[in-house]
Amino acid sequence: MQRVLMQRMRMQRMLMQKILRLSVACSALALIGVKHAHAQASEAESVVQMAVVKELFDAMRAGDSARVRAVFHPQMVSLMSSDVGPDGAGRVRLTPVEAFIKTVGTPHAEVYDERLFNPRVLIDGSLASVWVDYSFLIGPRLSHCGVDVIHIAKVGEAWKIIALSDTRRSTGCQR
Repeated sequence: MQRVLMQRMRMQRMLMQKILRLSVACSALALIGVKHAHAQASEAESVVQMAVVKELFDAMRAGDSARVRAVFHPQMVSLMSSDVGPDGAGRVRLTPVEAFIKTVGTPHAEVYDERLFNPRVLIDGSLASVWVDYSFLIGPRLSHCGVDVIHIAKVGEAWKIIALSDTRRSTGCQR
């Protein structure tokens, strides 16, 4: 029994490492793509993709897990955050998508309010990348800010979030 559990934990660790490598590669390709993209999407072209992003954060404010879950592609596994630790070293943290949904999609005493600024949207066919500055407030208190990088893919007729990464800091934040 213990051997099976250890093997399962090793498999999960390997899967998380692969997910991390894939997410880093996707983010790097997105950054390269920004340099070589045909053009930033016009406001009219990016309305649908920004509606998906807006729905995620509206659902978070409402504490509605069904609405939060609905914007993610069913095969999305985790979200990734990058920040600088107390020792000054950069670090990356993975959050399983189900844990994220439970945290933000469960009603809480204070509103989780992610405010967005200066969105940039790139679109190529059925793939869009949204780069947007944000400030995250818990009730009236500023928690942190940074940049969200959100990859959205068209699946059938719907646009779904397939990857979400963010940076986090506590200085230089807009409200």
